[in-house]
Amino acid sequence: MRVHLCAVGRLRAGPERDLVQDYVTRFDRTGRALRLGPFAEHEVEDKRGGGMEAEAELLARAVPNGALICVMDERGKVLSSPEFADQLARWRAGGRQDVAFVIGGADGIAPVLRDRADFALSFGRMVWPHMLVRVMLAEQLYRAASILSGAPYHRV
Repeated sequence: MRVHLCAVGRLRAGPERDLVQDYVTRFDRTGRALRLGPFAEHEVEDKRGGGMEAEAELLARAVPNGALICVMDERGKVLSSPEFADQLARWRAGGRQDVAFVIGGADGIAPVLRDRADFALSFGRMVWPHMLVRVMLAEQLYRAASILSGAPYHRV
């Protein structure tokens, strides 16, 4: 199952980019044997200033056809790392070829796209900077692959 990150904004060079790249490399390496990955990043920018609706349109175009859509939203479901790993495994076992994790802009994700989502995931009720959400998602994808492979990375 291919994993896509569809996000508003560009993650520039720096510590966040380095962390994302490190975890993505680990995820791709660990997930390969589990039929998880590869990971692809799709960044969009609303250069015309159309707000959430324009961002939602750009994000929707970035999501591969037929992909399961998982929006990152503070109103979404909060999962433990093992529960997240199980969710990925269920999507994969259900025959999903692609899953797209969607991160909106500063104002969040427009209701029209949020309503289309198959799943909403939250890293808690706090609002996180978009750069950190990417890092946290990349790390949790790697942790999920590690859990599913039986590797000792995850400690309960």
